[in-house]
Amino acid sequence: MKSLVVNREDLKHNIRTIKEIAKDTGRLDNHKNIEIIAVVKGNGYGLGLVPYSKFLIDNGIDFLAVSTLEEALQLREAKIQAKILMLSSTAIEKDVEKLVQNDIILTIGSKEAIETAQKIAEKLNKTVKVHLKIDTGFGRYGFCYNEKEKILEALKNANNIEIEGTFSHFTLAFFENNKFSEIQFKRFIDVIEYLKENKIETGKLHICNSSGFLKFKDKRLNAVRIGSAFLGRLSIPNTYGLKKIGYLKSQVAEIKELKKGYNIGYSNAYTLKKDSKIAIIPVGYADGFNVRDDRDMFRKIDRLRYIVRDVKDAFKDKSLYIDIKNNNGKYEKCKVIGRLGMYHITVDITGKDIAIGSSAKLNVNPIFVDSSIRREYISGE
Repeated sequence: MKSLVVNREDLKHNIRTIKEIAKDTGRLDNHKNIEIIAVVKGNGYGLGLVPYSKFLIDNGIDFLAVSTLEEALQLREAKIQAKILMLSSTAIEKDVEKLVQNDIILTIGSKEAIETAQKIAEKLNKTVKVHLKIDTGFGRYGFCYNEKEKILEALKNANNIEIEGTFSHFTLAFFENNKFSEIQFKRFIDVIEYLKENKIETGKLHICNSSGFLKFKDKRLNAVRIGSAFLGRLSIPNTYGLKKIGYLKSQVAEIKELKKGYNIGYSNAYTLKKDSKIAIIPVGYADGFNVRDDRDMFRKIDRLRYIVRDVKDAFKDKSLYIDIKNNNGKYEKCKVIGRLGMYHITVDITGKDIAIGSSAKLNVNPIFVDSSIRREYISGE
């Protein structure tokens, strides 16, 4: 039986660490009480949307953010009553109506989204709570920062809409050179000041994601959106003592002795160089093992960079290892051999005292672990 294991104590440690960092803002007095918005998109970053959200709430984080209607509804169906912000702006009437009916805070990023929210508010006789989204250079959801007059015009007739907050999103917060983050921040503040000058209440302000929160002490404003930092899986060096959360657990399903020269796996890509003992572990790339998201850019220059990196990597040892518990109760590093299968991998356990049923731990990014795999919250190892 496979499971994605979450160590409760390590996760509690990360939550406490984030809270402590949030106390030190470096900004004006009225920005001292920073609210932490926990982003639980992507099945709770792989930790299980509902159990992870409940864990956060139990540990003092009561403002959640999602990216899809389905995520928002799943939380409400689980009887979670915390504040929930839908991060994606939409003008699709049936979606907006469902969100409003379930007391989800809307993101408003266009004139059409305002008009739809207003229409639904009137239909349901409700005041709709929203956060304005300002596009400061991301090129995705939000009012463009250089169209302040259009934002103001769109908001003038927005009755039955309560602006609880206004936010934007850094594109390069994880880069060492943060010139563009400075530009984005200035664009955001300029829009905020313009709206306030024109009697528009902008509410709680937030622009920092995990990397921005950790790096930019002077840009934390009233709230921050934390996702990957809770998992200790950062795009910047982890100098904060955050612990990596989540590993895939399985068991040794089969053990066999094979002779030198025997082929392992698809394409005969690996041949044993000596007599070996191997173990079969029933996990593979379909379960999220060794899945990466580092090839998500498509420009010619990016493809050339990938080629250069692949050439460099060809001269490095890129072997994969997993940990398997031996018969003395200690985990040993074991090398994965052959091509990865969809649901199985082959591991060299030559010279190791390992039996069928022995526990195996695999390092994975939880967000890539199939949602059908059970999430197991444990206390300690």
